[in-house]
Amino acid sequence: MQIHLKFTISMALLAFTHAHTAVTSELSWPQSEIGASRSGFSESGIEELDQAMKEIVKNQDVAGMVWMLAKDGNVATFESTGFARIDDQVPMQKDTLFRIYSMTKPVTGVALMILHEQGLWKFDDPVSKFIPEFKNLQVMASFDEQKTNLVPMNREPTMRELLNHSAGFGYGLRGDDPVNDAFRQEQVLASSDLTELVDKVAQIPLLSQPGEQWYYSIAVDIQGYIVQKLTGMSYGEFLEKHIFEPLKMTDTSFFVKQEDEPRFAEVHNWDSERDRLVQRPHRQDRPSYLDPSRLESGGGGLVSSIHDYARFLQMLVNEGSLEEAEILTPESVRIMRTNSLRDELDIRGGRDRPGQAGVGFGVDFAVIYDPELANSPQGPGTYYWAGAAGTWFWIDPSKDMFWIGMIQAQGQRRPGAADMRGVVNELVYNSLRN
Repeated sequence: MQIHLKFTISMALLAFTHAHTAVTSELSWPQSEIGASRSGFSESGIEELDQAMKEIVKNQDVAGMVWMLAKDGNVATFESTGFARIDDQVPMQKDTLFRIYSMTKPVTGVALMILHEQGLWKFDDPVSKFIPEFKNLQVMASFDEQKTNLVPMNREPTMRELLNHSAGFGYGLRGDDPVNDAFRQEQVLASSDLTELVDKVAQIPLLSQPGEQWYYSIAVDIQGYIVQKLTGMSYGEFLEKHIFEPLKMTDTSFFVKQEDEPRFAEVHNWDSERDRLVQRPHRQDRPSYLDPSRLESGGGGLVSSIHDYARFLQMLVNEGSLEEAEILTPESVRIMRTNSLRDELDIRGGRDRPGQAGVGFGVDFAVIYDPELANSPQGPGTYYWAGAAGTWFWIDPSKDMFWIGMIQAQGQRRPGAADMRGVVNELVYNSLRN
């Protein structure tokens, strides 16, 4: 499969004229779909998939969408529909730019694995080896309205636990407890840079003893800081040099260039009073996406296009390489997509709550280790993640296949809105030819 992708890319891909000139000049994969039958799907199945996505947009479940499905290096479908900006009636295009939020996290995982291959850190290293400020963190043992009981750590969290969200850190995105309250009060995610972010985190207790529970956390922003510490480069510089430039990801950055602003999609939500989708106002507590000084958040800061992120995903499908770019070894990619949570712990699980059955976590990805338990049609080892504004992807390594969908939606949804991700999974796997 990798040899086929690297040396026999169809001339149809090279002949496609992409709307974005930087992409056109590179003639880089993927620039057009090859078609359903050649990529291992039924024509009728892909037609049904495309129609379902268009219907979701037509029903105002989302304002617009771009989607891509690829298998064995061949693109079965690559389509767009709807609006990137409803107010201005700007159509969604294949080169539209999106806030990918937490789909930044797998990029950070790849960055750290590049440094792992260089021998700069090990999975069993304590996190404090790279961040001494975390040497003596305290742990929240219990709390009530009057008091928070803190205890010392039983042991320090390891890099493995930092990478699979079981180190014990909070986040502040949710949670009605003193730890997450502190993340919000200290405005950790609004820090001016990663050094300030880490300094703030060092003053906040852990939610649990290391390894005891899975909690979606600030861990990946901490990982970005560790990249800076190990390399002496800013986090953004490292990504640009070692991932974006080699993969020709010309649209991916922590901010939007002024000339690219017309391609930048707005975020929408359902307005029940007006009975329609509306554009959400921009946040005033963070720098604008047009500001180059924005926090280089390894956990959620990147802007990208579907074309760019598809190249990143195909690199992972190929176990570390794409065309002439060699980003990781196959062994590193296999480590990333392997569940590393302890046996009795699943994603979203802890001491006093069950996790999501059949789903664990690797290096900045969720991993379906048992599709039957997870009630999923996807193959064993499928790994995935998503962003806060609805972007989502998955890779099924058993079939050398990935899906990516890009939308910009937060907040209230239309009553009765479709389960997009469930619809996609069902239609994709029903469309596979035996």
